[in-house]
Amino acid sequence: MEAGLHDRLFHPHETTPAGPEPTLAGIVHLGLGAFFRAHVASYISEAMQHHGGDWGVIGVSLKSPGVRDRLRPQGWAYTAVELAPDGEKPQVMTLLRDVLVAPENPQAVLDAMAAPTVSIVSLTVTEKGYCHEPATGRLDPAHPDIVHDLNHDLPNSAPGYLVRALQLRHARGLPPFTVLCCDNLPENGHVVRGVMLDLARLIDPALAAWIASNGAFPSTMVDRIVPATTPDDLDRVAALTGQRDEAPVMHEPFRQWVVEDRFCGARPQWEVAGAQMVADVTPFEHMKLRMLNGTHSSLAYLGYLAGYQTIAEVMTDPAFVSYARHLWQSEIIPTLTPPENTDLGAYAEALAARYANPAIRHRTWQIAMDGSQKLPQRILATLAENRAAGRSSAGLVLAVAAWMRYTSGRDETGTAVEVKDPLADRLAALWCDDPRDTVKGFLTLSEVFPKSLRQDSGFAAELTQALSGLVAQGARAVVADI
Repeated sequence: MEAGLHDRLFHPHETTPAGPEPTLAGIVHLGLGAFFRAHVASYISEAMQHHGGDWGVIGVSLKSPGVRDRLRPQGWAYTAVELAPDGEKPQVMTLLRDVLVAPENPQAVLDAMAAPTVSIVSLTVTEKGYCHEPATGRLDPAHPDIVHDLNHDLPNSAPGYLVRALQLRHARGLPPFTVLCCDNLPENGHVVRGVMLDLARLIDPALAAWIASNGAFPSTMVDRIVPATTPDDLDRVAALTGQRDEAPVMHEPFRQWVVEDRFCGARPQWEVAGAQMVADVTPFEHMKLRMLNGTHSSLAYLGYLAGYQTIAEVMTDPAFVSYARHLWQSEIIPTLTPPENTDLGAYAEALAARYANPAIRHRTWQIAMDGSQKLPQRILATLAENRAAGRSSAGLVLAVAAWMRYTSGRDETGTAVEVKDPLADRLAALWCDDPRDTVKGFLTLSEVFPKSLRQDSGFAAELTQALSGLVAQGARAVVADI
C-alpha cells in the first residue's frame, strides 16, 4: 500500500488539519455497514480515480456509534481485503469524509442530507430498515419508528430521514437528491419511493406531490459476498499490512452492480468502474434475489440446522451441493427471464464456485438473520409462481420449513439459537409440538406470506410434511432426499 494512504489510515492526526472545517461531500449514505464499505464504496472510489470529481461520502449510522468510533481515529480510512483462494489482497479506502451517528444528533444528519453539494443519498439499511410490510411492499404506519416520525420533526427511521431531509431541501429552494437504494429488495427503487410517498402524504400531501414530481428513485442490483468482520480478521489484517486497523472489511473477489440510469441530478461515472448502467434492472434483480439470495438463505437455514457454521462448509457436503443445483435448475431458473447476454446455467455454476470459496467465512447464522423480512422476495415469490404454474417446489418448501424450525429458538440438538428477527418473539410463540398447528400458525403471518400461499391448502400440506420430516430425520437427511 502507498505510504500516503498508510499515513491517513494509521496516523490521521499528522494529516488532518486542526480546528473545524466544512465537510464537503456529494453523497450521504445511510447504514454504514460492511457491505457498503466493501461494495458500493469501491465503485465510487474507482470512478473518482478514473473520471475525477469529489464524490466523497458522509456516512450515517442510524443506530449505534460503533462504526464511527472505530473509524474516527483512523481519519475515516479503512482497509478492504479481497479474500481470494490464492491469497488476501488489501486496499486502503479513503472516500469517507465524516461519519454521523443519527441518535446523537438527528439535526446534523438532516443538515448533511440537505447540503447543496449532496446530490445522492444511498442506503443499505437491510430489508427491515424500510418499515414496510414485506408481503405488500407498503409502509407499515403502525411501525414504532413511523409512529414516532409522524409525531416529531426529528426522525428515527430511514424513510423518516429521507422525507424530512427532502422537506428541508424543498423549504430552502434546493432540488431533491436522488434516493439510491442498495438493499436486496425486488424493484427496490419502486419500493423505497412508495414507502417515502406513503409517509410524506401523512406528513404533508404537498410535499409528497413535490417528491413524486421531482425526485428520482433508481432501482439497483448489488452483488458481493461480504462476511461479518471478526476479531480474528483484525489480527489477520494487522499481520498482512503491518498496521492495526479497527474497521476493516472482508470481501470476495467477485462484484456486480447494476443501476437504473435515472437520476434527478449529477452522479459519478460509475460505468468506468464496471457498473452496468441500464434502463431496466428487473431481470438482474430477479436473477440475483432468487438464484443467489434465495439459495443462500436456503443453505443457511438447512446448513445451520445440520451443524455447519459457514456456507463454504455447507458446500463441502455433496448432499447440499446437489440440493443447491436442484433449486437452481428445477425450481428457480424456470421462473426467470434471463437478462440480456446472460446464461443462467453458467451463472448458477459461478455461484456454486463462489459459495465454495474456502477463504470466505460467511456464517450461516449471519445469513439467517431477519428471515421474516427476507423470505418474501428471496423464496416465497418464487414458490408462489411455481405453484401458480403447477411446478414442484419441494426444495423451496423445505427451506421455508427450515426457517420455521430455526426460529423456534432451538436447533436439532436442543441447543438455544440466538434468533435475530423483528418478529422473533411472535415466531417463537407460533412453534408447537404438532407440525400441523405450527404451519397453521405461521400461515397467519400476512406480513410474511402472500395471500396466495396463505390460502393454498396444498402448500400448507407440503409445508407440514417438510416440517415433519425435518423434525423426525434432521436437516441433512431430508436434504439428501430432494
